[in-house]
Amino acid sequence: MAARHFLTLNDMSTGELEQLLDHASKLRNEWRQGKIRDSLKNRVLAMIFEKSSTRTRVSFEAGMTQLGGSALFLSPRDTQLGRGEPIEDSAIVISSMVDAVMIRTFAHDTVERFAAASRVPVINALTDDFHPCQLLADMQTYREHRGSIRGATVAWIGDGNNMCHSYINAATRFDFHLNVACPEGYEPSEALMNEHGDRVTIVRDPAEAAKGANLLVTDVWASMGQEDEQKAREKAFRDYQINPGLMAVADKDALFMHCLPAHRGEEISVDMMEHPGSVVWDEAENRLHAQKALLEFLILNRLD
Repeated sequence: MAARHFLTLNDMSTGELEQLLDHASKLRNEWRQGKIRDSLKNRVLAMIFEKSSTRTRVSFEAGMTQLGGSALFLSPRDTQLGRGEPIEDSAIVISSMVDAVMIRTFAHDTVERFAAASRVPVINALTDDFHPCQLLADMQTYREHRGSIRGATVAWIGDGNNMCHSYINAATRFDFHLNVACPEGYEPSEALMNEHGDRVTIVRDPAEAAKGANLLVTDVWASMGQEDEQKAREKAFRDYQINPGLMAVADKDALFMHCLPAHRGEEISVDMMEHPGSVVWDEAENRLHAQKALLEFLILNRLD
């Protein structure tokens, strides 16, 4: 049977995603109760990092250990990937020795080419275009705090980046409406907008996007690889900050999320992480549990 990959949320059906999130919450509860689980005993995850990471590395490595398996950290400095070996050649060799591969890289084409040549599941742990693993954690967190997100309104405030792209996919998969507030020139992918136009509204005013919203989300103004644009982006995004004032125009029970790391005083106010609606720490922890559920689904082809 061909390996199942997870490169975007579109690689799973709505039913599979819902089941996965239910299982993730179960795994979180079991972990907090101290229950031992060895479902991935003797299984190995290769972790290829071309971008730096805190939450992604810790969550995948800890997750494999908690499930009885192990993880290998591979960087371009330490492998032939960094010396020009074709992606397909690396994929054939690495996938012959491990049970799954996760890749955190720049071009989305890299994970697509790797997956096409891999005999084992490949997970997109972030590219410049998409960040589906973060969306699993975000959707799990919303469900645990507010129940189903179906029919809700989500406000994305800031850059139309990889996180925004994954929220656009999520709007269709989880049946909510997404308001994107961004400055001119920083819109999400036109192709994605054409595909999901009935689910997404682009506005310029953050307050318009946030009005009555059930969830407010943002990300840093300059992502990895955009550091040279920092000053220009600070100017463009100076009015695109999530703060208590913006939360006040949202639904009274609205939640606030951020994939982290956060730049206090930029995309969020200095006090926003401590806001009563903030669930960023649960969101961060759920990277661990959502990915454990994902690993079991892809490697074992089951969720139980």
